Amino acid sequence: MMHGPEKSDSATVAMKPANNTGRPVAERVEPRAGTEGNTDQSRTRRTQSRANVSQGLDRVRQVAKQRKREKFTALLHHVTVDLLRDAFLALKRRAAPGVDGVTWQDYEANLEGNLQGLHARVHRGAYRALPVRRRFIPKSDGRQRPLGIATVSANCPGSQRVVGMG
Repeated sequence: MMHGPEKSDSATVAMKPANNTGRPVAERVEPRAGTEGNTDQSRTRRTQSRANVSQGLDRVRQVAKQRKREKFTALLHHVTVDLLRDAFLALKRRAAPGVDGVTWQDYEANLEGNLQGLHARVHRGAYRALPVRRRFIPKSDGRQRPLGIATVSANCPGSQRVVGMG
């Protein structure tokens, strides 16, 4: 029976009795409901790095690997304050500041406020990345290798001088 467009069928409950009916009586078959019970688990632990991974983003990665031509048009709901916090905490704490001069420690001083502001700007479409600070690193053969130094806000999109620095 169809319940409407794009709705799942209700769970089927097992009604089969246990195979062993002797003494002691074997356990009855446990009824199973749908998988809705685990949908609130938005994060899992990876086995190698033990880093938290959003299950939604992990599914996006899997689809992207399996279906190379797939176009993703609605991913913004995956950008959460928790995800932004994880991205910030994964940054190198001693990295050079970008063009705005904000260091990891500066951003951390008002982390929750910065992340809330960042999240709001990203979701309303107001976030604009700052330019990358360009430096050149000398190579052993005399040439130079370009190096781009992004702002903390570019690595953790959207902070743009909210860092409590006046």
